[in-house]
Amino acid sequence: MRFGPVPLAEAEGAILAHSERVAEGRLRKGVTLERAHLDALAAAGLREVTVARLEAGDVHEDAAARRLALALREGAEGLEATRARMGRVNLLAERAGLVVIDRAAVDAANAVDPVITVATVAPFHGLRAGGMAATVKIIAYAVPETALARAEAAARGAMRFATPRYGTATLIVTDSVGGPGLKGVDAIAQRLDGFDMTLTETRRTAHEIDALAEAIAAAEGDVVLILTGSATSDIRDTAPEALRRAGGEVTRFGIPVDPGNLSFTGRLGTRPVVGLPGSARSPVLHGADWVLGRVICDVGLSDSEMAAMGVGGLLKEMPSRPSPRRG
Repeated sequence: MRFGPVPLAEAEGAILAHSERVAEGRLRKGVTLERAHLDALAAAGLREVTVARLEAGDVHEDAAARRLALALREGAEGLEATRARMGRVNLLAERAGLVVIDRAAVDAANAVDPVITVATVAPFHGLRAGGMAATVKIIAYAVPETALARAEAAARGAMRFATPRYGTATLIVTDSVGGPGLKGVDAIAQRLDGFDMTLTETRRTAHEIDALAEAIAAAEGDVVLILTGSATSDIRDTAPEALRRAGGEVTRFGIPVDPGNLSFTGRLGTRPVVGLPGSARSPVLHGADWVLGRVICDVGLSDSEMAAMGVGGLLKEMPSRPSPRRG
C-alpha cells in the first residue's frame, strides 16, 4: 500500500486518509475519491490530499476485517458478525451465554502484523443478547494478503459461544439467628435473568443439615442454588453436608475469586448445585457470577479451570462485607 500526500489531479480512485471540510459538510476519511469529491476539495481550497492507494496483493480494510472475523468465529453458533465499516467488524451475541476463547490463538493472530488487531472480552465472560464478544479492527487502509492469511489461519475457530443448558432454578435460603433472611433474592434472580433463566421457586429453611437436606431433595428447578444464612467454612459444613445427605455430591469447595471464595459446586443426580456465600446477596460483580455462568452453560468446571480463575479474580471490594480486606 502506498500512503502519502498527492496532488488532487492524481488522487482519483485513491482512499482519502484524513477527513476534510468541504462546502457540503465533511468528507470523511476512508472514502474512495471520485471526480465529484475532488471538485469539492478543490472548491474548498485544497491542492493536495493525503491518500492511501492499494497495490497488488493488498486487501482492503473492510474485506480484511470481515474475513478475519469470520475465521475467528468459524464453527461457532450464537455469534453474529456485523457489517464491516472503516476496517472494523464486531462479533455480537445472538442470545445470552458465555464467550469461550482460545487465548493462544488470538495472541498468535495479533502477533502477525501490528495493523491486524483482535480485541475480545475476558474468557468465560457472560453476555446478554446483543452484547459484544470481540471486535476486529484493521488499523491501516489495507493489509497484505499474505499477512491476512496467516492471521486467519491462527485465529480460525478461536472463539465459540456457550449457551445455557438449563431454564429454571430453585433457590434455597437458610435462616440463622440474626441472619439476613430473604435479603438478596432479587440479586440472585437478576443473575439468572442474565442467562435467560427463571427463578421458579424460593424455599426457606432452617440452617440445619436435616432441614436443608430435605429442601434440597424437594427442589424442582433444573439448577439448585443454596444461599446460606451462615458462612460455609469447610467442605464438611452445614450446606455441603446437607447436599450429601440429600443424595448428592460436592465437587468443589472454594474458588480463588474475592469476593466469592466460599462458593461450592456439586450435583444432585444430573442437576448442578451451587452453594452461594452470603456476599452473593449484593448485585455487584462477584465470584458467584463466574461460577453460575460456567455451571449454567456447562463449561470450564474442572478443578484446574476453576483454580485458574485467580488471575483477575480480585474483584472490587464490597463496602457491606462484614470482613473487608482492609480492617
